[in-house]
Amino acid sequence: MSGRVIETTTDRLGHYLDLLSARQKLVASNIANVDTPGYTAKDIDFQFEFLSLASGGAPNVIDTPGLRVRSDGNNVDMDHESRMLAETAMRFNVASNLIRAQMRVLKSAISEGK
Repeated sequence: MSGRVIETTTDRLGHYLDLLSARQKLVASNIANVDTPGYTAKDIDFQFEFLSLASGGAPNVIDTPGLRVRSDGNNVDMDHESRMLAETAMRFNVASNLIRAQMRVLKSAISEGK
């Protein structure tokens, strides 16, 4: 695996981790605003992020689609937000493990070159 391939993959995984971190903050904000009239749940548009391969800058934040709006205009669903927290944590762990594996490969290649 060439150094450039590792660097590109690591950069993309790093960007993915940044997106997951931003999503975690949005979910926390959604939960904090569960009783705020008129508040609408937010999420990251991952499809847009992956298609554009955007790096850096603020992620594309969208209103979370498909949630039932209550009479006060709020649509935060605690079950949905709990699932999002768990899913985001799982994705973060997978991406972190991939980066660690790449670093082990790189370290091994450097050690063998000595």
